[in-house]
Amino acid sequence: MNKQKQAAIETISRHFSATWEKGEDPPDAYLMIARKRIAVEVAILKPRPAVRDGVSKPRLRFDRVALGLVRRLQAALSEAVPENKTVIVTVTAPIWQASKTASALEDIIRGCLARRRPAQTRLVEAKDSIHENQIRVRLVEGGSKRASKVVGFVHNPDSDPEVLLDMTQSLIEGLAMKSAGPARAAGDRWLVLAGEDLPSHIETYRQIYAALAVPTRFTRILLLLARGRIETLAG
Repeated sequence: MNKQKQAAIETISRHFSATWEKGEDPPDAYLMIARKRIAVEVAILKPRPAVRDGVSKPRLRFDRVALGLVRRLQAALSEAVPENKTVIVTVTAPIWQASKTASALEDIIRGCLARRRPAQTRLVEAKDSIHENQIRVRLVEGGSKRASKVVGFVHNPDSDPEVLLDMTQSLIEGLAMKSAGPARAAGDRWLVLAGEDLPSHIETYRQIYAALAVPTRFTRILLLLARGRIETLAG
């Protein structure tokens, strides 16, 4: 177990007043809480410039038009997204011409999917304005056959889309590290997602997690945020 994982386990252990012992990787460790043995795996999220403590919270919209736009994109494009990849889309609100915006977005996303990726980068991105709505598209590594292949967010104009994109990508990568494959430990299994100074926007993380619809073998998923704050993401 590396130092980052051990530090995360020790923080979780103190939070739950638990004792712990090293696991066989996987799991990384076992927690003993009230005579209950819990297998714990830790995923260290890759640092990203926009994902840091102190950044402003993205303000997401879930009105009928916003949800309808996302559902249309998912229905039209999910089968076109390659295995182990996910498309992240952000759009500023309000959306005045939903049908035309969705149609133009489909073309942009298909262009991203068809684009040959340079060998030195793992990202394909697009940035544009459609009918006065600013849009961002990012194709990232990671995903599952049973999870959403197209993840869309409609946000207020004063929200930074880069923060939303980076938060979503970090979750995709962290979940992809640990959620695949059969469980090797019986009983409760927890996943801890930890990173450097993750912003304390737990509601936004939960909204992103719900949109990803990632199948998981864990009974509980925890986020280790800045200054040792621990929040439950799922379970």
